Amino acid sequence: MELKGDERIDCLLAEENMHIIQSPTVFSFSLDAVLLAHFAYVPIRKGKIIDLCTGNGVLPLLLSRKSQATIHGVEIQERLYDMAIRNVKLNKLDKQVDIIFGDLKDMPNKFGNDKFDAVTVNPPYFKTSNENHHNKNDYLTIARHEIYCTLEDVVQACSKLAKSGGKVAMVHRPSRLVEIISLFRKYKLEPKRMRLVYPKKGKEANTLLIEGVRDGNPDLKILPPLYAFEDDNNYTEELEGILYGKNN
Repeated sequence: MELKGDERIDCLLAEENMHIIQSPTVFSFSLDAVLLAHFAYVPIRKGKIIDLCTGNGVLPLLLSRKSQATIHGVEIQERLYDMAIRNVKLNKLDKQVDIIFGDLKDMPNKFGNDKFDAVTVNPPYFKTSNENHHNKNDYLTIARHEIYCTLEDVVQACSKLAKSGGKVAMVHRPSRLVEIISLFRKYKLEPKRMRLVYPKKGKEANTLLIEGVRDGNPDLKILPPLYAFEDDNNYTEELEGILYGKNN
């Protein structure tokens, strides 16, 4: 498999037979992606899944271990799209996973009435108009800041892509929870499950996992908190199980 620049091939956590191309200056997947893949509902055997803001394709790779459904990944940055394409080939998932180069806002028109059972998204988190707050690395700036899409753009696209009764799972920052719930309901996504992730006990939550159902009835379940680290800075047993499958 061809590598470009400072790319490297890593093992994909607990999936010993899966590998992923990454780059410290272009894109390396984060804990957020792993948590979202673990949290999200996906059909096990049949159905269709679409992952927006797919980056190097880590979500489709992880979801392919949970589901036999067809998976589409959408990425707007050409270099990341190229990495995702190669990651699909590297793991011989060409028959299940399809990577699309394009803008998530265009996907509802592209797919039309071909609705999805599950939509996942790890969108840019930061709403900032001050370029001084942007990362000097353009790849990271676009991945982290609302340059090409706003949170409302993301939620609207998710809603249009999900079939009635389909699920939309998102990872984001807790500081934007109220905005996320408001936008979910504006676009007919009823919040159904939510989980907060904390660095460790006694600290504020720094990650939000939330799932909504298209045209669903009100009934939000708040799941138990997930703590990432013990006081000795080792992973908690639960997080270690999510990352490496030790308690699955």
